[in-house]
Amino acid sequence: MSLDRPIIAAVSRPRAVPGSPGPRYDVAMPALPAPVVAFLATGPLAHVVTLGPNGDPHVTMAWVGIEDDEIVIGTLGDQAKLRNLRRDPRIALSFQAPGRNAWGLDHYLVLRGRARVTEGGAPELLQRLAYTYIGPGVKFPAMPNPPPGYVIRVAVDSLSGMGDWSDE
Repeated sequence: MSLDRPIIAAVSRPRAVPGSPGPRYDVAMPALPAPVVAFLATGPLAHVVTLGPNGDPHVTMAWVGIEDDEIVIGTLGDQAKLRNLRRDPRIALSFQAPGRNAWGLDHYLVLRGRARVTEGGAPELLQRLAYTYIGPGVKFPAMPNPPPGYVIRVAVDSLSGMGDWSDE
């Protein structure tokens, strides 16, 4: 696929379920496409969008990794994005990517899915991600006994953007 065409590769469509806080996602993508995995390995910062108690978007930035075909995000403290995801698991992640199309528009990637919050494992995840985001040999978090924290695990339901995200 050409890098100059926007692509949308929706794998499933959300559908409203009576009595639920929002759409239900029936099927996660079986595996992230290789170009997406390769791009994420370069360490782009993610814009993380969750939904607040009133449905307002809440946006933060985060380091991301991939484990078992899920996007993973570590956090040491119990933050608003975690509270939002416990209440409503819908999440979107956007990334600016290198390159431009023929019209001069920047490439980008958007991942949408559902998340679950697990306790523990954040310091180990953050240490692995720090090698990509900060550099080799870094100690992160730089504290003797970091709290166990939380790991957000995102099952990606769809991806979109502009770039070569669907070629294998």
